[in-house]
Amino acid sequence: MAAEAGKVDPMHQFTIEPLFGTDGWQVAGYNIPFTNSALWMVITALALLIFVAGGMKRELVPGRWQMAVESFTGFIDGMLAANVGPAGKKYVPYIFSLFMFILFANVLGMLPLGVIPGAHPFTFTSHFSATGVLAIMSFAIVLIVGFWKHKLHFFSLFVPHGTPLPMIPLIFMIELVSFLVRPFSLGLRLFVAMMAGHVLLEVLSGFVISGLNAGLGIGPVVSLLSFVLMIAIVALEVLVAAIQAYVFALLTSLYLNDAENLH
Repeated sequence: MAAEAGKVDPMHQFTIEPLFGTDGWQVAGYNIPFTNSALWMVITALALLIFVAGGMKRELVPGRWQMAVESFTGFIDGMLAANVGPAGKKYVPYIFSLFMFILFANVLGMLPLGVIPGAHPFTFTSHFSATGVLAIMSFAIVLIVGFWKHKLHFFSLFVPHGTPLPMIPLIFMIELVSFLVRPFSLGLRLFVAMMAGHVLLEVLSGFVISGLNAGLGIGPVVSLLSFVLMIAIVALEVLVAAIQAYVFALLTSLYLNDAENLH
């Protein structure tokens, strides 16, 4: 949070900054520093790795950790079975990793570490560059599966069954554009949801600071009300973090269903 003269810049939290003196790193003429965004991607990946590893003990009487991992795995397995069918079993590792990675990223980015100098969490899912890469990766898998399994017959996905012959060119173009927009909308949905929530929390924190700096009068009342609202928004943001991870995984499974079954 950047505060100057009692003012809060709600967009400062999204600034990508090089870390550990890597701002001068160059590869083939391109600047590729290790940034705060990359750091929290690594932290998220390590946290997910630890979470999964701790739940793979396969004890006869599973503990809470193992039950948590198995519950998430079963949840993803059930979602793919419902949306893709028996062929969805092979996508469980990918969709599970995708869902958990986004979920951990969203939740870790909300940790109340801003009071510790240099430890401010960074929600990289609030950047379209990150969510867009995840969306393109999922879309690429859909294309590979579709063409690998159906060859050129995959294009029949863009011509619904029973379409009148004169309407086929127009319907084909509409369906094709709609299909190509999928990765953009998939990444945009997650990016907008996470960015909006963090901006709102930053604005409310500005009200809290401004109210306290205003001295006696209505200032403390505004601060108190803003702080209470912040607590409610944080609870809502935790829910949004889980829902957005689920929506991303669900839509990816639906797109995989199109590639597998041409529905």
